[in-house]
Amino acid sequence: MSDVTQLAQKLTDLHDSGRTLVLPTVWDTWSANVAVSAGFEGLTIGSHPVADATGSADGEKMDFKDYLRHSQVIMDSVNIPVSVDVESGYGLEPAELIGRLLDAGAAGANIEDVVHSESKRVRERQEHADYIAAARQSADEAGVSFVINGRTDALKFGTDVFADPAEEAIARMKLMEQAGARAVYPVGLSTAEQVRRFVDAVQIPVNVTAHPVKAHGAGNLAELGSLGVRRVTFGPLWQIWLAELSAAELAKWVK
Repeated sequence: MSDVTQLAQKLTDLHDSGRTLVLPTVWDTWSANVAVSAGFEGLTIGSHPVADATGSADGEKMDFKDYLRHSQVIMDSVNIPVSVDVESGYGLEPAELIGRLLDAGAAGANIEDVVHSESKRVRERQEHADYIAAARQSADEAGVSFVINGRTDALKFGTDVFADPAEEAIARMKLMEQAGARAVYPVGLSTAEQVRRFVDAVQIPVNVTAHPVKAHGAGNLAELGSLGVRRVTFGPLWQIWLAELSAAELAKWVK
């Protein structure tokens, strides 16, 4: 497990560097190697773009064994650390989840609080923190500085689910930080004011999703950095942009 140990330490060091770390979200070996050629130091694999690329569907509808095998092929094709989006854990206990990820070569994972297999049930605050804490413990026991990015959809759900979605998301972020997450991902940040508030709430990097061309509602890379953002991913937006661009150009060849 020496390679994954080194890759995980590299990803940890990148998160601790104080720089704004951009981790393009990839879905196959082609996209991964395009990102590496562009000079990025780490990658994320997104369940949504992988599902779209393989004819499946997001929301833990892929067989985890197949998804992990697909992810391993991607990870084996590059020599930089890769974090894998595992949604809420695909029904696995944290120890098994981490063990399988480490065996596949993952340096980190994105773990969210929406359990899709249980009618999209939202885990309770402490329940999700406990899951992350158990995952952290399993990685530590394996001697790997695994980077857990703790995701919460509290802000995304809005007042239909939470009386104060922002306060709920921040409370969850703080618990995930205490549980051992090395980054937190409050889905749904759209303004500079929101970003600044959430960045100030924790000591670890806050992940925002940006468009590779249109950037983010709070600004471009430099502006996000000035707000204190230290982790940026693309989610499915890079793949969607490529699809739209390709469709528009290819349409010129249809008579």
